[in-house]
Amino acid sequence: MESTYFSIPMHCMTAYVEFEISEGAYEVSCPDAQCPAQGIITIAEITALASSSLVEKHHRYRLNREVELDRFRTWCPKAGCETICLVGPAAAAEQQQQKNQSLQTSCSDRIVPLSPSSSSMPSPCAVHCPTCREDFCSGCKKAWHPTMSCEENSRRLAVDGQADALGIPFDNDLIKCCPMCTVPIEKDEGCAQMMCKRCKHVFCWYCLASLDDDFLLRHYDKGPCKNKLGHSRASVVWHRAQVIGIFAGFGILLLVASPLLLLAAPCIVCCKCRICSGAAKLEETEVDYDDAAVALHTTNPR
Repeated sequence: MESTYFSIPMHCMTAYVEFEISEGAYEVSCPDAQCPAQGIITIAEITALASSSLVEKHHRYRLNREVELDRFRTWCPKAGCETICLVGPAAAAEQQQQKNQSLQTSCSDRIVPLSPSSSSMPSPCAVHCPTCREDFCSGCKKAWHPTMSCEENSRRLAVDGQADALGIPFDNDLIKCCPMCTVPIEKDEGCAQMMCKRCKHVFCWYCLASLDDDFLLRHYDKGPCKNKLGHSRASVVWHRAQVIGIFAGFGILLLVASPLLLLAAPCIVCCKCRICSGAAKLEETEVDYDDAAVALHTTNPR
């Protein structure tokens, strides 16, 4: 990426990197569309461009992404713990290693090493956090429930009205879980239409209903969430007019282009047939030349 520094001003590059990190990017790609490498900006380059606080935040984003992609590592769900725990066979191997070796670890060393790779996805099992000493389920991240499935345990907690003792205190109205990927989301401002940054799922903040296909936001016209979007009526009408205009524009473009396509179709077919017939004639000519050469070689042997 160093070659792009000569085509992009340094202050622009710094602003771009700081913006990407602030938006939660775990990888910062090269901003030059004509860059021959089309690669990712390295950690050393990010360190040289961004401030120390943003670099630390970027390291955090990269670690979160690595844990998300690793089937055998997960975060401890207890609030404030922030320990990476091993899942399944990797945890058993780590426990056996700890039994064989008495290692003295500092309080700041709270990240468990990478687990061995495996092709099979581990089923929900008990995970033991070495820091807070709590056992939780690897599937639903709630307290370990050996006698029931994750769905049954979630229904039981909902019926009993119990909050999960390990997780975040969800009695706070500002924190809810994404209904698709269950990642915690904090709402500090804005409207009730939420989009999860992890899975890009769009949903209603109040009832968690899916809004992926509700382009006109009709969900907030009736029901318990009526008039709870958080925008004025005029802005909602303007949004709907824009959406309808976009769809109408595509429809008009399709209607205008359809006759042109019908008129151009015979020409395209004829050109393609001429190309195919020309290629066939060329092949026939080559075959005739080959036959003539063979006949000449037969009549005039050496």
